[in-house]
Amino acid sequence: MISLLSTKKLTASQRELLLNAKAQLVEYNAIAINYLDFEIPVTIERAIFTSQNAVIAFLNKVNDPEILSTMICFCVGEKTASLLIEKGIKVVKTAKNSKELGLYITKSHRKSNFQYFCGMERREELPALLTNEEVAFLEVKTYQTELKPRKFDQKWDGILFFSPSAVLSHISKNEIEFIPAFCIGETTAAEAKKYSRNVIVANATNIESVIAKAVKVLT
Repeated sequence: MISLLSTKKLTASQRELLLNAKAQLVEYNAIAINYLDFEIPVTIERAIFTSQNAVIAFLNKVNDPEILSTMICFCVGEKTASLLIEKGIKVVKTAKNSKELGLYITKSHRKSNFQYFCGMERREELPALLTNEEVAFLEVKTYQTELKPRKFDQKWDGILFFSPSAVLSHISKNEIEFIPAFCIGETTAAEAKKYSRNVIVANATNIESVIAKAVKVLT
């Protein structure tokens, strides 16, 4: 029986995928999300979201149908986009990572103005691309990520990572150099590669795909 550690608590249906594969699972939340009290821009025409947490923070703050019906969004990740689409918000581009999204914006919308809703610990790729190409954007910090590390003495056949912050949290108290690290996307994988020699990226940017990849590789 394989032993897996998930750095995010899973849903019942997600756990079932691992139980069906005869995997032993331990799970914990390596990070906590604290939503900030931020000011909404007076006008929102084109919004950028690179995480589900930023979308949740935004929707918790904004419920004006007029704003939601007129804005268009540019996203990283399928789940990020789906949260917006569920609210009837138009999504014109969904990219796999921040670099891909930045290249698309600088090529197709470089003369437009954007509002970038993000976390306090957001990565530098997208803002740097937009700044270098002189794309106008306003950055709005919507949440803060808190690391919640735990020390584990058990040896794992694999560890599931769903964000760069979760990697940083976990490695602050644990070694992962020789443990397969299954990552939700290239950005998370890039962080994991700093500490693990065996990093595997899921086929799609969702939790179920990370689970499927771990099961396929380890069983």
